[in-house]
Amino acid sequence: MHESCGVFGVYAPGEDVARLTFFALFALQHRGQESAGIATTDGKGLQVYAGMGLVSQVFSEDSLSQLTGNVAIGHNRYSTRGSSRLANTQPIIVGEGADSIAIAHNGNIINAEHLREELSGLGYTFRTSTDTEVIANLILSSREKSWVDRIRYAMRRLQGAYSLTLLTDHALFGVRGPLGVRPLCLGTINGGWVIASESCALDHIGASFAREVEPGEIVAVTDNGVDSYQEEVGRKALCIFEYIYFARPDSVINDRLLYSARLAMGEQLAEEYPVDADLVMGVPDSATAAGIGCSHRSKIPQTEGLLKNRYVGRTFIEPDQRIRDLGVKLKFNPLPRMLDGKRLVVVDDSIVRGTTTPQVIKLLRRAGAKEVHMRICAPPIRYPCFFGVDMATRWELIAARKTVDEVRDFIGADSLGYLSVDGLIKAVGLPKEIFCLACFTGDYPIPVQLEMDKLALETMPPEEYSPFGIKQR
Repeated sequence: MHESCGVFGVYAPGEDVARLTFFALFALQHRGQESAGIATTDGKGLQVYAGMGLVSQVFSEDSLSQLTGNVAIGHNRYSTRGSSRLANTQPIIVGEGADSIAIAHNGNIINAEHLREELSGLGYTFRTSTDTEVIANLILSSREKSWVDRIRYAMRRLQGAYSLTLLTDHALFGVRGPLGVRPLCLGTINGGWVIASESCALDHIGASFAREVEPGEIVAVTDNGVDSYQEEVGRKALCIFEYIYFARPDSVINDRLLYSARLAMGEQLAEEYPVDADLVMGVPDSATAAGIGCSHRSKIPQTEGLLKNRYVGRTFIEPDQRIRDLGVKLKFNPLPRMLDGKRLVVVDDSIVRGTTTPQVIKLLRRAGAKEVHMRICAPPIRYPCFFGVDMATRWELIAARKTVDEVRDFIGADSLGYLSVDGLIKAVGLPKEIFCLACFTGDYPIPVQLEMDKLALETMPPEEYSPFGIKQR
């Protein structure tokens, strides 16, 4: 499972905003690893530098030195709408002269195809296959005079999930969709302001957390400070997977530290599925905290049974078939001397397609594990996501096709326990009504087309525009 993106923005006169954005994106790297980009303004125009790869691969001292100004936005991408290619990197700049904006987007717009067709009929052109460009052109299509009113116009037409940072010549905007599916927070730094997908980005650059941007809120940062504008909201639908998996454990969302929420998930798993065992281990890194919680509540000692290679996937060198066939062994290496003859409780965050878990269990058994009892923090995932999580189609979701016992047999575990929906909510410690639980229940916060193609906007001409390098508008 993959998240969509991380977004960031900073308004800080006198600061090296490009460098601050670089380090904030470094902290948000877990939210997207396909591409990265930064846009800045000095009040006389917008400029952007973006490229494929990790933040550390895209930027250099030279590129950062060319991104001048007092205001910046940044983006890490994992593609959920539009293919992974150079032309789809963000931030993107849309418009001309004083009527131009730079935009970075986390989420997924489910009516993007309809809006793009409408905008194309009005003469707007598209050089990417992303819903982000649809949002930007929708803002520009408004006849309102102020940027806030133009953003409000777009919000009333957009359906789906979005948290945005936007840049004009003289202002920074943070926008969170009315459903609140994707998180966004506000902070302060040396008299300036920052906006980020997660609070961990603020910690990394020495900023102080101020508050969360509310669902349906527009935050406008100018020389006059911060102004807030609230759109009408109905049902809220914060993605529960921010707590299970996506957000970093050192982030805080809704005043809840993610690490403590994951500890509580492990404790709840131990309550719901007690078992006689010798050791408890969490699959690193996403289930490490849950493993500790399960161990604490069950009184079964905890161990590190798998070591993770944290650099897997951070190269553009394609492995040959022999290396590819090693599969999960490239990512994890077991510790046989810790596992031999032991009955294990193995805690993981989720089972989606059911392709990785059987390999992990085989690794543990080859390392000598006598029994493997899988415990999963997420309830069975039976429905796909249409709000910015690249999960799977419904027919690919193993829990949509098999019973729990059938999944247990398929993955090769001695027992399998999924955390219940009520147990998950109890562990998170927040009202059930604020979350989107559609991937478990099929109850989507708004009507959706049950099969959507992430490449539906892929009707682009050859890539004549290359954002890699400084581009000005």
